[in-house]
Amino acid sequence: MEIFELAAELGRKLKDDPRLIALEAAKAAYEKDPQLQKYLLEYDVQQKAMQREVAKPERDLNFIEVIQKRIDELYTLITENPAFAELNRVQEEVNELMNSVNQTIMTQITGEEPSGCTHNCSTCGGCH
Repeated sequence: MEIFELAAELGRKLKDDPRLIALEAAKAAYEKDPQLQKYLLEYDVQQKAMQREVAKPERDLNFIEVIQKRIDELYTLITENPAFAELNRVQEEVNELMNSVNQTIMTQITGEEPSGCTHNCSTCGGCH
């Protein structure tokens, strides 16, 4: 089998992994959460307003303080949103999976075992 055929097969197998399925579900929930989308939009608008104000030769420091306070409030509202938190959680799991896959490939290429055991066999290319 060609390298790219094997890579495509690996991609298809990964697509069926529960962690990647959970990631797709979390992305959909994130995108469909109207309150979260409202916060994200306002956060973006506030960031742009801050950039414009800071770029002015004569800045209104009180206005900057008001904008910064709202940005901080929005940041908290966004990061505490369940859809946002779940997306971050499952993204971390997928990142760990992909790191493990890459490490397994590198071990096969180099013949060197990864250094340091994490004691989490799901992140391991094999030691026993």
